[in-house]
Amino acid sequence: MKRNALLLILTLSLIAVLYATSPMPQSQYTPVYMSREGFDTSVFYASGEKRALQNPGKIYYKSPYIYVNERYKGVHVINNENPKSPVKEGFIVAPGCIDMAIKGDILYVDNAVDLVAFDLINKEVTTRIRDVLPEPYTPENTYIYQRPDDMILVGWEKNY
Repeated sequence: MKRNALLLILTLSLIAVLYATSPMPQSQYTPVYMSREGFDTSVFYASGEKRALQNPGKIYYKSPYIYVNERYKGVHVINNENPKSPVKEGFIVAPGCIDMAIKGDILYVDNAVDLVAFDLINKEVTTRIRDVLPEPYTPENTYIYQRPDDMILVGWEKNY
């Protein structure tokens, strides 16, 4: 019994030493920051902006529009009145946006750590709740970073 307990303690000690001395995994991503001052006014509607879908996330349909989340950038607004020929009408810029939901005529987006209510009719921010959401993780969920105090993490750029 003593021999088994000693063997277990030695094994756990060896694992702890190996774990403590192994290098932290390096991230394939670099954090992208924005100042709080600029961040507070960063959500707006860019009429006529027809950027390509590069990193799409959620899709919502609210007749006659389709809203497609562009991870960390914002939301594409596509008029689907003629489903055979949808038209990109604009883009709602929302740095750090990963998720969205629609209720009535209000689009709710995560603007990194803030929750923003965006009026789809008047195309303007109606409410911002500051620092209510956690900061976004890296896409691989492995990198631990230290954010500067006066900055907001709004996304990640892939290292090439």
